[in-house]
Amino acid sequence: MTFVTKLRFESGDRAVLDETVEGLKELLERKGAECKGPHASPPDRLRVPQYRNLAPGDEYEAWDYTVYTRRMEIHGNDHIAREVTMREFPPSVHVEVEVEQRSPLGGHT
Repeated sequence: MTFVTKLRFESGDRAVLDETVEGLKELLERKGAECKGPHASPPDRLRVPQYRNLAPGDEYEAWDYTVYTRRMEIHGNDHIAREVTMREFPPSVHVEVEVEQRSPLGGHT
């Protein structure tokens, strides 16, 4: 069985996000891990209404912001993947980790 660690990074600060992801990619390459990515998704433009109080119609101008997303996968190298998931990331970067167990092609489960 091979484990695939999927990492998803989100941030409103594109520069910090790119620096974080590129630094991680360099670390993985130095350690010899098989890594796919980073892959960028189109940015999400979000608009959040802001209300002065609970009465309808009394609003401030909506808050607009952009969320940038990058995805990476680490194949095998479980010890390196574990090390990455325990790492401290900047507070402005949200990180999601998903671990998937894959059987080799033609293998029996």
